[in-house]
Amino acid sequence: MPLRGFEANYVSYSPETDPVFTISIPQVVKFGFGVAREVGFEAKRLGLRRVALVVGRRLAETRLAEEVRSSLEEAGVSVKVVTKVKIEPDDEAVMEAYREIKDERLDGFVALGGGSTIDTAKMLNLLHTYPRPLEDYINRPVGKGLSPPGPLKPLIAIPTTAGTGSESTNVAVVDVVRLKVKTGISNPYMRPTVALIDPLTTITMPPMVTASSGLDVLNHAIESFTSHPYTSKPRIEDPSQRPVYSGATPLGDLFGAQAIVWVDRYLRRAYADPLDLEARYYMMLAASIAGLGFGHVGVHVPHAMAYPIAGMVREYYPPDYEFGYPIVPHGIATSIPAGYAFKRLTAYNFPKFREIVKLVKGVEVATPREAGEELFDYYMKLLEDLRVPTSLREIGYKEGDLEALVDGTLKQQRLLTLSPKRISKRDLEEIFKDALG
Repeated sequence: MPLRGFEANYVSYSPETDPVFTISIPQVVKFGFGVAREVGFEAKRLGLRRVALVVGRRLAETRLAEEVRSSLEEAGVSVKVVTKVKIEPDDEAVMEAYREIKDERLDGFVALGGGSTIDTAKMLNLLHTYPRPLEDYINRPVGKGLSPPGPLKPLIAIPTTAGTGSESTNVAVVDVVRLKVKTGISNPYMRPTVALIDPLTTITMPPMVTASSGLDVLNHAIESFTSHPYTSKPRIEDPSQRPVYSGATPLGDLFGAQAIVWVDRYLRRAYADPLDLEARYYMMLAASIAGLGFGHVGVHVPHAMAYPIAGMVREYYPPDYEFGYPIVPHGIATSIPAGYAFKRLTAYNFPKFREIVKLVKGVEVATPREAGEELFDYYMKLLEDLRVPTSLREIGYKEGDLEALVDGTLKQQRLLTLSPKRISKRDLEEIFKDALG
């Protein structure tokens, strides 16, 4: 897809800035109907003999999970099934699952599920390979931000939702219970070794899961597309200290723009009809390329705001997420503030936001204000069509929560620093007030 006028943003060099971006992706990415059944072949190719199959309890009882396990066993790979997977994982749940496998002799991991499952498998792999307290690996300032001393065991990721892109990224998201905040673990060794991306695995996703995961794709794409250019980050002396997230790149722009187009075209269809295979195919492909994009570019304000929104939830029980505890699914947590945040950011990267408006509405805009209004209108209508809340008040938040929400967002500096505008506490206060409704 040709993009207009962005090339010059990247042809920049000075002694004060870092002229390098890095793309880390799985060694093998396979995409197509039925490819999940090739997991045994891939495990055998990697020389694996005993793996942990990380899969949620409900999914573990399905035909898909049985096919994956059978494929592994037919290839001569023994399987330890781990079902202690919490949707929106927290540090306590991850450590509980780790205690179940810490004494097992494992030479690899297979993750079957959505982003929560794949992220859990990433963290279990990290802890099993290099045992330490989980907080040692959690990003600063919440944790110590330590990197493992070397590669992890092979991880084969089989996503069953078209959303997180976790099968392609170096990041795992985790809720720190004692702080009531979400954060992440990110380092180059976290990425899966193999990604088997099969659109057929998504046809059982219920409507709200389809909506939430699809909105996460859209936000990955818009945020990575509108991040500040990678050439604007400060020069580093030690390549090992280069951040996983670089800021916008020419390749990230291509991935992000196409993902936006496919989400706009196919998300409503996938939501309305789970057996619309064309919609499922292109939503899965959009999730994958958005993951390749934001996996090296990064995301910014909506995702930073989403972490405390999800971490502080008290009373929201969304349809199709019947787990017995309140939850704000990640895609919903990012989408509620997104429209309000984008509206305020259009003036700081007008060419990119203008392009997004053209992609989703087919109209040319002349000013940042017009771009912000058009994009906000598009976004709110999309949420309404998907029956997703459009304000924080709808999920139980009140004025008294604003200070804690702002403080929780300010902890996500690795994301906020990628915003096209330098984000202040006052900026966040104003966006949260808007999003409260």
